[in-house]
Parts: sequence; structure tokens; C-alpha cells
Amino acid sequence: MTEQRAVLAGGCFWGMQDLIRKLPGVSHTRVGYTGGDVPNATYRNHGTHAEGIEIWFDQSRISYRDLLEFFFQIHDPTTVNRQGNDIGMSYRSAIYYVDDSQKQVALDTIADVNASGLWPGKVVTEVEPVGEFWEAEPEHQDYLERIPNGYTCHFPRQDWVLPKRSSAAE
Repeated sequence: MTEQRAVLAGGCFWGMQDLIRKLPGVSHTRVGYTGGDVPNATYRNHGTHAEGIEIWFDQSRISYRDLLEFFFQIHDPTTVNRQGNDIGMSYRSAIYYVDDSQKQVALDTIADVNASGLWPGKVVTEVEPVGEFWEAEPEHQDYLERIPNGYTCHFPRQDWVLPKRSSAAE
């Protein structure tokens, strides 16, 4: 097994974690704060950090590209600092890459999403190098598993799916 790390932000971390953790090849996730300016960020004091999710996955079972395509399907990457009713920098769309390969895959995926014409506008997702990831408090971890009818604004949008690529393109 070749495990890889991904860090994504796409609105409230509860819904993202609930959907992404169920993907085949995802071994574990945790939610937290990333991409901002406050050391030891917390829910009450996270400055310019986004609510994010750290994902560990087996790249022999799910590719980083497939993970990003799902990410773009479950949140709206065309809205600045907003997902559903959640508004503010905490809810921005961002990809925090761990190496140059992830950066290139992110940029290529965004280009394909924009070229597809399937989304309601152009992608505004930030693509930045990964920085500190501050784990959120225990009550935020696995939230929708503990509270199945809790708040979420994330769901798979069936018409936001890129056409299958040939294996040579991967």
C-alpha cells in the first residue's frame, strides 16, 4: 500500500469528511484548520484559516485526480468564500498540495473542470502549498457519523462529473 496525504478545503468540514471518508481507498481523515495565519488554530480562533480536511489514501486504490474530481462534485468551487449558507474565508475552496505532482494534478483538474462547461461558473479554488494543519476539537471530528441528521451543505451533484479519461491521460 502506498499511502498519500491530501489536504482540501471546501466549506464546512463536517460534510466533506462524511462523504470523502467513504471513498474506496481512503484510510482515514481528520478535520481542522489550514491555510491561514493563526498558530494553534481553534474553532473560536482560527483567523484566516479555512475549515479543511486531511485525507490519507491508498493511491493504488484511488488516484489523487479521482479524489479531486469527487471534491469538485461535492462542493461548489465557483463561489468565493462561500458554500451554501456558510459565508466567510473559513468556507473557501482550496487545494493544499504536498508536492509538485499534486500541484500539477490540481491545476490540470481545474482546467478540465473549467473547460467542461458543467459547473455554473469558473473555478475559484485556491491552489497553495500545504502548511500547518491544526486538528479541530473532538466534537468536530466524525460529526455526521455521531449526529447523522446534523448540518451539511455537501452532496454529490450528478451533473458535475467530468467525462472519463483514457488510461493514457492518467
